[in-house]
Order: sequence, then structure tokens, then C-alpha cells
Amino acid sequence: MADAAARTPVKPVSSSRGNALARWLIGGPPLLYLLVFFALPTLIMGFAAFRYPGDYGGLAPMFDDAGQLDLTFESFSAFFSTPIYFVIFLKSLLYALITTVVCIAMAYPVALLIARSPKKWRNLLVLLVILPFWSNFLIRIYAWMIILGPQSLFTRGLNSMLDVFGLGPVSLLYSVFAVIVGLVYVHLPFMVLPLYANLEKHDPALLDAAQDLGANAWQRFWRVTFPLSLPGVVAGSALVFIPALGIFAVSDILGGTDGIMIGNVIKQQFLESRDWPFGSVLSIMLTVAALAVAGLAALLARPRRRAHG
Repeated sequence: MADAAARTPVKPVSSSRGNALARWLIGGPPLLYLLVFFALPTLIMGFAAFRYPGDYGGLAPMFDDAGQLDLTFESFSAFFSTPIYFVIFLKSLLYALITTVVCIAMAYPVALLIARSPKKWRNLLVLLVILPFWSNFLIRIYAWMIILGPQSLFTRGLNSMLDVFGLGPVSLLYSVFAVIVGLVYVHLPFMVLPLYANLEKHDPALLDAAQDLGANAWQRFWRVTFPLSLPGVVAGSALVFIPALGIFAVSDILGGTDGIMIGNVIKQQFLESRDWPFGSVLSIMLTVAALAVAGLAALLARPRRRAHG
């Protein structure tokens, strides 16, 4: 045993220190970024939720005249006792869910087409998917105002078709339909890219084996391709659902009063009503919902291990 112990290599102290330094250099900047731009603002927001609103907006003094810490649960009570905010929150969840489902239905064929295209064309097709990011976000949303406006070619053509069947004209702009269209348009690339990254790694031999066993094209898709692509579906769903839940620019520009979402209410509380404690409460509820969705996505994307008896 003494000989075996003597032959056991001992790692130099400098090597261990070098590995620790390398880990800190790699993981330190992202950790610092999360602490400064996520954890710290979340703590400030959480503490502001227990404060009183100021007389002229913002936050009231933290300490009262007696020098005692002046905190309250009034903002939380107002949220849970006022049904309208809960309804808006549920409506935002519904809009985000519809956006996610529509993005899956639209992005899956596109991602599958790119993944099965010749390699020389894949980079170009991916470039076309991310091409809208090259222009300003607000400019793209205002472009949809023109497309869905009452005098646009699209709206006039649709109303002409409806008139043939005796149906009245419809207004597309400032409606729930316009909000969903804008949300899908903005978040569609975030669904295509994770799906493509997953589908591109699939082994074509699996489909050939399924075909040899007598599976038709539909069966090969549902029993081979789609189950293998579920991690990409889950990742894309999280990337679409979470931003769509808290976005306010799309519903503010395209939705009007009918398409108001929780993000619009938060913006209103901070910038217009200047009730920062209540705006912080709404932000906390939105953050909790986003973290819950992210945790569920991570749980679903985790590879499942089959128990062997």
C-alpha cells in the first residue's frame, strides 16, 4: 500500500490555484452581471413594495418622525383585493400563452426546413430569420400599424371578402388581434433558433430506421422527430413566453385600451401615477411568474432517466 500511495500523483498547488482562477475568470463576469443587474434591482424593488408612496410620487421617507422604520403591506393588499389587476394579469398570461402556441406552430416548419436544407444554404436561411433584428424594434411595430390600419390594402381586402358573405367590416388595429400579431412577429425568431439548433443535431439514420420498420412520414415525425425536439420546444417556449408576458410596447402601440397587459399597468404606475410601491408589487408578481415559467422549462428540458429493474 505504501508503494501505491507513493505512485499516486499529487497535483501541484499552483495547478489547483490556476484552475480556481480560471473558473472565476469564466464564471465571475456573468455572476457579477446577474448580481448587479438582476439580484440588486430585485432586492430594491422588493423593499420598495413595502414602502408608502410619496406625497408627490416616488417613495415616502423610510423612517417616520419617531425614527421607526415605516413599512406597510398596503400595496400587496391593494393588489389582492382589486380584481381588475388580477384579471389583467390573467389576460397577460393568456396572451403570452397564445403567442407561444402560435410561434410553435409557425416556427416548427421553418426550423425543420432550415435543418433539412443543404449545409451551404443553412447560414443564409438563419440570417434571414434574424434579419428583422437589424432594424429598430419600434419601427417594426409602427410598420404593423400601417399594415393593420383601416385604409391599408390588407384591411380593405379582408373587409371586401367579408362583405361578399354579408359580414360587416372589422377593425384590425387597436384590437386583441393586433396585439397577438405583434407579439408573434416580435418573438417568432426566438422560437425558430432553439428549434433549429435542436433539429439540426438529429441523426437522419433514425428516420431511415423508422421507415424500414414501416412507419410513414406522419408516424416518423410524431414518434421520432417531435419527441427528440422537445428540449428545443421547451427552450423556445420559455424564450417566447417570458418576454411576451411582460412586454408593453406592442400592446401600447397596437392594442389601445382593449389590449392592455400587465406591462402597461406597471409602466403606468411608475411613469404616470408615480405609485412606485404598487408598481413594485406588480413587478414582483411578474418576476415570480417569469421565474416559475423558467423553472418549469428547466424541469421539462432535463433529460429523463429510465429506471432499469
